[in-house]
Amino acid sequence: MKGNYPYGEQKILSQLPNVTFAAFGQEDFVDPANLKPEEREQARQALKEARRAVLNNEYDLVVLDEVNVAVAWKLIDREEVIGLIKEKPKKVELILTGRYADGKITQLADLVTEMVEVKHPFQKGITSRQGFDY
Repeated sequence: MKGNYPYGEQKILSQLPNVTFAAFGQEDFVDPANLKPEEREQARQALKEARRAVLNNEYDLVVLDEVNVAVAWKLIDREEVIGLIKEKPKKVELILTGRYADGKITQLADLVTEMVEVKHPFQKGITSRQGFDY
């Protein structure tokens, strides 16, 4: 499945052999204090597609980018993500990314990595750059 993604990652990743790329959501940032019904629906659709990808025996690796943020901001239900982790076939590697990882999800994970910013170009006044940061 190919989603609409504004920044070119879809084009690049879709050119790789044996890679499927799907994206959901808007181009704009989500405001966790003012969630819109369509944002919740898009997150729900993303999780539905993720479930299909994990359980259909077609993929060895599935990456759910920023899913931890979606759970933390209540765009999707934590228990649905936990259920997917528990149901995934042993042959499937499931990678969940994003800040604010829920403690229960962290407990279920085989590997947890926490990245800590040491230095960032923004500290020098360099704003985000298309093609690199987004």
